[in-house]
Amino acid sequence: MSGVVIDASAAASLLLPDEDAPSSLEAITPAMLFAPWLLWAELRNILIVNERRGRLPHGAAEAFLEAFEGLNVCLDTAPAEAEVMRLARTHELTIYDALYLELALRLHARLATLDGRLADAARRSAVDVIA
Repeated sequence: MSGVVIDASAAASLLLPDEDAPSSLEAITPAMLFAPWLLWAELRNILIVNERRGRLPHGAAEAFLEAFEGLNVCLDTAPAEAEVMRLARTHELTIYDALYLELALRLHARLATLDGRLADAARRSAVDVIA
């Protein structure tokens, strides 16, 4: 399978109005986007924290989430646990980041991330990175 696994940093850069998403991210088409189920919670947390900090007006989070839903990201709920643990140990990643890398490896997909440590681990694992 091919496609793109998108992490929370890349998704937030596409959604938040004052973020400058790299042109490489803006070129992502919604045809085959994937993410671990964790993205559901991460995006909502990013938006609510930014709302609390006054970076987003109250209620704007819902509009951003609706726009993100239009990308039809397929959320994966069946990570390979042993592989997630191995990747976290090997690359000194959080389990959260290892979930994204494991999914990209399993799907033979590219990884869209602005997280430098995750991008480095992906490249060392022969995963193409969109950053």
